[in-house]
Amino acid sequence: MRFFSLVFVVFFSIHLSAQEIQAYQLYTKSGKKTSFKKLVKHSQEQDVVLFGELHNSAIAHWMQLELVKALHKKAEIAIGAEMFEADNQDEIDQYLKDAIDEKAFDSLARFWSNYKTDYRPIVEYAKKNELPFIASNIPRRYASLVYKKGFEALDSLSSEEKSWFAPIPIEYDPTLPGYQEMMKMMPGHANENFPKAQAIKDATMAYFMFQEMKRTGNLLVHLNGAFHSNNFDGIYWYLKKLNEEMKIGTISTVLQKDVSKLNDENKGLADFILVVDEDVTSTY
Repeated sequence: MRFFSLVFVVFFSIHLSAQEIQAYQLYTKSGKKTSFKKLVKHSQEQDVVLFGELHNSAIAHWMQLELVKALHKKAEIAIGAEMFEADNQDEIDQYLKDAIDEKAFDSLARFWSNYKTDYRPIVEYAKKNELPFIASNIPRRYASLVYKKGFEALDSLSSEEKSWFAPIPIEYDPTLPGYQEMMKMMPGHANENFPKAQAIKDATMAYFMFQEMKRTGNLLVHLNGAFHSNNFDGIYWYLKKLNEEMKIGTISTVLQKDVSKLNDENKGLADFILVVDEDVTSTY
């Protein structure tokens, strides 16, 4: 009887093991499985970390917060985010210093629709721990202006308006893989200004990050859509233009049906690739 019980326990344990499921897995750019501990170690050696997210990925948002917490234990850090536009920096600063309450912050700043579920936790962590939080993105109306009329449309704006995006003229390379891919994604609908609107965002995010790093020297963790930093392109390219010696770590987030190995098309996207099971519930 004892032998039967032992056999049953072993069989049941093997069965449970076979049924284990995994929501995500971290990989290096070559496709080797890695760990959060190694991600933290690599990140703390950088000047800036570009965490490329899928905007509706709960796991990516959770890992962003956990990375900030882990790095905060080891270094002086700041946080930057695509999700906040530069002309809302005053409102962010006021909220972090308790000069306005959350209700006022909500009414004055232009929150993304998923702010409360996806970005509020990291803003609150910054507030609690008195960490700088940088609104790095160009106000949307000016990116839209570039899409409609090109970079030249920015020339006639006021000095105050120009302070909310990277200094003009904007250096721009239309042959960069990310911008080429954008044109392929919209065949017949994208004009030459389509990737320029992306470039002004990339340039602006890089510019405001660089200004913060010059001011404090802190390690900066930046939250952005993965497309803005995939393939060491976009924001990464503009940061290197500002300082070729800057140490930049990159993370990308992708969805796969099977997280047990990194698909070939996702290799090389970033220093670390966060692979999330495509069946994991998204935030919107």
